[in-house]
Amino acid sequence: MSRPAMSRRRFLGIGGAAVLGAGAVAAGSPYLEGMLKQGQPGLLLRSAAPLPRPYQVRLPRPQVLAPTRSDATADYYEITQRPALLRILPGLDTEAWTYQGSYPGPTLVSRSGRRTVVTHRNQLPQPTVVHLHGGHTPTASDGYPTQLVHPAGTGGGAGAMAGMAGMAGMAGMSGGAGGMAAMDSGDGSSRRTYTYPVDQRAATLWYHDHRMGFTGPHVWRGLAGFHLVTDDEEASLPLPRGERDLPLMISDRSFAADGSFAYPALDGSEVTPGVTTPYMNGVLGDTVLVNGAPWPVLDADRARYRLRILNASNARRYRLALDPQPPGGGGLVQIGSDGGLLAAPVAHDSIDVAPAERFDVVVDFSRYPAGTRVRLVNRLGSGGTAEVMRFDVGGGAVADDSRIPAGLSTIAALDPSRAAATRTFLFQKSDSGWTINGHGYRPGRSLATPRLGTTEVWRFVSDFHHPVHLHLNHFQVVSRNGADPGPFDGGWKDTVDVQPAEAVEIAVRFEDYAGRFMLHCHNLEHEDMAMMADFTTR
Repeated sequence: MSRPAMSRRRFLGIGGAAVLGAGAVAAGSPYLEGMLKQGQPGLLLRSAAPLPRPYQVRLPRPQVLAPTRSDATADYYEITQRPALLRILPGLDTEAWTYQGSYPGPTLVSRSGRRTVVTHRNQLPQPTVVHLHGGHTPTASDGYPTQLVHPAGTGGGAGAMAGMAGMAGMAGMSGGAGGMAAMDSGDGSSRRTYTYPVDQRAATLWYHDHRMGFTGPHVWRGLAGFHLVTDDEEASLPLPRGERDLPLMISDRSFAADGSFAYPALDGSEVTPGVTTPYMNGVLGDTVLVNGAPWPVLDADRARYRLRILNASNARRYRLALDPQPPGGGGLVQIGSDGGLLAAPVAHDSIDVAPAERFDVVVDFSRYPAGTRVRLVNRLGSGGTAEVMRFDVGGGAVADDSRIPAGLSTIAALDPSRAAATRTFLFQKSDSGWTINGHGYRPGRSLATPRLGTTEVWRFVSDFHHPVHLHLNHFQVVSRNGADPGPFDGGWKDTVDVQPAEAVEIAVRFEDYAGRFMLHCHNLEHEDMAMMADFTTR
């Protein structure tokens, strides 16, 4: 099958308002020029609370959760979603919505091929949904945004389900919750069990809230955690492990004067979703947290470390770099992406990380003199948001038998020329929200029906920065604007950063699970304001 590549020039010439969407204006305008800039979508929300100076606290490591029981084929876990007071800023308590009382939530570690069964109990004041991001998961446990886990004692009901801006034609939408109650596909219970087959390769996954219309405020308040998958292939490699294998959840937040999380929600009672108009493009915090701590410090040995970097911010993009660079550069050696190991390592001076993307990198601190203070900085930030964390390199000799092999894994390339179908998805702004192919999200309306066992090419066309996430299967990036993939597109992906006025093509093979799944923008403000779509595998 031959496919005409879509160039940047062709994108910009497709037809003005038809491409840019209602409310956008023609090429050459200040609005469009702003969208085409590299950098940040969204608007900075400044904290009212006094912020600490960077590098005053130690880096926390998320606790690894032990199973409540195990049998021959599965491990079983229980997690309670509940409010907790956390000391994030000095002298102030922050009420977070947490998994098991911490932010990030506890880390789950699964072995490939061995089922993981997680029961969540909701002791929060609002309904929730849990999505295992990057999980190859049947539809019943994928975290569809209306499969609610209700607050304890409420029994569900109409008041628990709100509408979503942009969902044209949904009965009762203007009336809020009442018209949406029928779409609540939960069972009214305050607990839900998710079964993950973990039939996938080793990778850094994460779990987070996915409630329709309110993912942004829920994740902002703390509902996110790591879920790591291991396998024999990865275990056979001499990569850093143990205390030198560090999950790093990077997120930006802002704080009210009393230390609570500040967020510009339209409706704090969660009847009406979305944010106030100035923040429609995305909410940017002024405080960078790593594993829930503001600008922390790690005492690092002069040895190799594996850093599992996750951008858990709602909208902020990062360009991460080491300062100072090690002699000769290339200090961030990428070994993995969203879907696990790359075929071979790639050395970077900096990496661009969009919301929900993961980058596994190895940093060799023996390349620095003892006593060096190495900052992980954000080249897309300014002021406090230009700082992320610091590594204080120790002195003396330490044992380190790790290394980075020249070959990491075998990755079979998908062949776009053998695709069963090519589909285009246009991500654009409308007068009322964010849309895909001109539609605001409506549960149950599928924009695609791929057949299991087939490969398809999906083209994502964008008016703005949109990190596009695909549920069910990982994919491979085929091209950007008809040219080669970018330097950060390698390996198996589940989220791809689509730049303003860009067309990105991916190849994806649909396997194993029939049913209803999703693709959506992972700028959480865009997602909450209807930039989601269903697809149904059959």
